[in-house]
Amino acid sequence: MSEVQTLMDMGFPRERVEYALEVTSNKGVEPAMEWLLAHVDDPIPSRQGAGESPGSAAQPAAAVDSSGAAASSSTSGAGETSAPVAKSLKCDECGKVLRDHTEVEYHAAKTGHTKFSESEEEKKALTEEEKKAQLALIEEKLKQKRIEREEREKTEALQREKNRIKSGKDMTEAKRRMEELEMKKIVEQRKREKDEEKAARDRVKAQIEADKAARKAREQKELGNTEPAPSVSSTTVSSPPAGVKSPPRDYTETRIQVRLQDGSTLQETFNVKEQLSAVRVFIQMKTGIESPFSLMTTFPRKLFAEDDYEKPLEVLGLVPSAVITMTKTPA
Repeated sequence: MSEVQTLMDMGFPRERVEYALEVTSNKGVEPAMEWLLAHVDDPIPSRQGAGESPGSAAQPAAAVDSSGAAASSSTSGAGETSAPVAKSLKCDECGKVLRDHTEVEYHAAKTGHTKFSESEEEKKALTEEEKKAQLALIEEKLKQKRIEREEREKTEALQREKNRIKSGKDMTEAKRRMEELEMKKIVEQRKREKDEEKAARDRVKAQIEADKAARKAREQKELGNTEPAPSVSSTTVSSPPAGVKSPPRDYTETRIQVRLQDGSTLQETFNVKEQLSAVRVFIQMKTGIESPFSLMTTFPRKLFAEDDYEKPLEVLGLVPSAVITMTKTPA
């Protein structure tokens, strides 16, 4: 709805509405409304041409017609009275009296009524009480519109604040997820470093034990070479008596074959002084398995306990060769 129609809907005539908008430089409904309320009884300067209302133009024409009719009647001597003059327009559907065609068009657009006719009834000016009532109604409408505008602005501001808070929460949640991922990566990296350090320590420890065993074997070999060999006559040499076992051989290395869970096998030679944990580290390095697992022998069937991994291979009877099976850690 335009500003002119809005003010006309409040009960102001079109001429005063257009003049009020012109005086207030077309700044809107409220400035024009304030001017109209402040100049209710002030006359509006007359306009030439388009400024004249259809009703004002109709009145001189009607006066001319009535004067012509009067002249003709006087000359004819018939004693006829002058023709009635239309002073307003009337809606045949609701009976409302309208001042000019502009009000007719506005009334038709607002109500949908289509039947109008000329009327001799003149639209009366508003009384003081009617003016006060109309002013009160207009002020109430302005107040209601102002309240609606404030409520709309308040709702929009609240929505903007909600969007800002939601955006902030989304950013906080995304930052928290990123921090969790970074922390998880750091923990995994530290775990890998710790496992690598442990494996390195185990390898160094195994190497030290192997060096000790090799040095001890060399010392024993040197001591054996320095002892004089007893002279044995060829006539007295005889085979050892039956039932007498030969002394056990001193092994320095053992060959371990590992059967993995997928059926494949691994084979490696270890020093007999190395611990069973060295075999487990060897399996982890070759397969990349990080989940816990256990080791066992089939003949004789034995599942190695946790303290067995700290014992040398020769103590566990895995010399000079053995087959070890990889199995899941029992729950």
